[in-house]
Amino acid sequence: MKDMIKRTLFDQLLKHLKTKEMFLLAGPRQAGKTYLLTQLKDHLIKQGKAVAWFNLDIETDRQFFVSQSALVEQIKLTLGNKPGFVFIDEIQRKENAGLFLKGLYDMNLPYKFIISGSGSLELKEKIHETSTGRKFIFELNTLSFMEFVHHRTNYLYEGKPEHFFQTDKITAENLLNEYLNFGGYPRVVLAQTLAEKTLVINEIWQSYLERDIAYLIGLKKTEEFIHLVKVLASQIGQMINVHELSDTLNLAVQTVNLYLWYLEKTYILQRLAPFSRNLRKEITKMPVAYFFDLGLRNFSANEFGGLAETGRRGFVFQNLVLRLIKEQIDKSSSGINFWRTQDKAEVDFVVSAGQNPLPVEVKYKHLVKPEIPRSLKSFIKKYQPKEALMINLDLETETVFQKTKVRFLPYWRLLASFKLFA
Repeated sequence: MKDMIKRTLFDQLLKHLKTKEMFLLAGPRQAGKTYLLTQLKDHLIKQGKAVAWFNLDIETDRQFFVSQSALVEQIKLTLGNKPGFVFIDEIQRKENAGLFLKGLYDMNLPYKFIISGSGSLELKEKIHETSTGRKFIFELNTLSFMEFVHHRTNYLYEGKPEHFFQTDKITAENLLNEYLNFGGYPRVVLAQTLAEKTLVINEIWQSYLERDIAYLIGLKKTEEFIHLVKVLASQIGQMINVHELSDTLNLAVQTVNLYLWYLEKTYILQRLAPFSRNLRKEITKMPVAYFFDLGLRNFSANEFGGLAETGRRGFVFQNLVLRLIKEQIDKSSSGINFWRTQDKAEVDFVVSAGQNPLPVEVKYKHLVKPEIPRSLKSFIKKYQPKEALMINLDLETETVFQKTKVRFLPYWRLLASFKLFA
């Protein structure tokens, strides 16, 4: 079906259905968590499994969550005492959800609990701390670029994405520009026109403000919060000076820090710390900011669907490459930073595995020959990494600078074949 979007997380969730531990599916609002759980539920029903479903956004369901015994009583009415699967959607609506779920698990019931919640899942209720050892946590973000491409190409290139990027370059570039403009919220991807996409992204943003931020922080007026997001959207990839933001927005420093923390924990913003080995000339305090979803970033910067006219596609492309890198190093011990010195030498990303740094410079260009930027040369001279990467639109080659192999790679190589740490 045209509106069906496959999520790579689905197969991972299937593997955990036989484990005793409950699993929690967290992520930004409207990233597709309920849809993914519905797919799981339908899969189980087809296998003849007993299933119960509760949604805390529905008033008639909330009445069963006044106590654990009330919920268990309702589950037994639905499933009896035989083994079954219990889905609980929008768990963040439950006060003290962590303790509530811990109590359910400790009752040793014959049910597998499958739970979802928005970014606030681990904020107020502290589910992570109270349910240690009792759950797996999975995160579902908005559509990755790979998921988007597979959907747009009707899954003709599953398992062989490089074939698509190498043979249909015009379509590939069009899809890249579409993703850079509109991001990966499923409903935005499925909307057909710019007007429809704009309406959807506005609804997602308003829902986030009203149902997450107003609930978590207790903000009745969100103008200052919105202004902060707009400022951050206009300077992705640039260092955040909290004191400057405080002066610009006329907010206390503590308030700016609080808002930044909530933006991170609700899957809107991600901050990168500077890479440093205590060299005096390196800037070691201010982080840089990027967005989880490019469409939401563009909407906040008033550039949604009009990115080509702004001259900021390079920064948004840089944001995309960050996400591709993070998808590769997810659940590994590798870290990611940026590098900048007071002499204005800078490298976009530094991926670290142990003591082995991998500098990654990003250029939104059709490079013709392998030219190494001055800043990347500076990093190589200081740290002598084994390899360095120059991510660009289509040039693929390699050269050597001071014994460091510098690989020029098209961005799409990060989707499958090229591994950062082979």
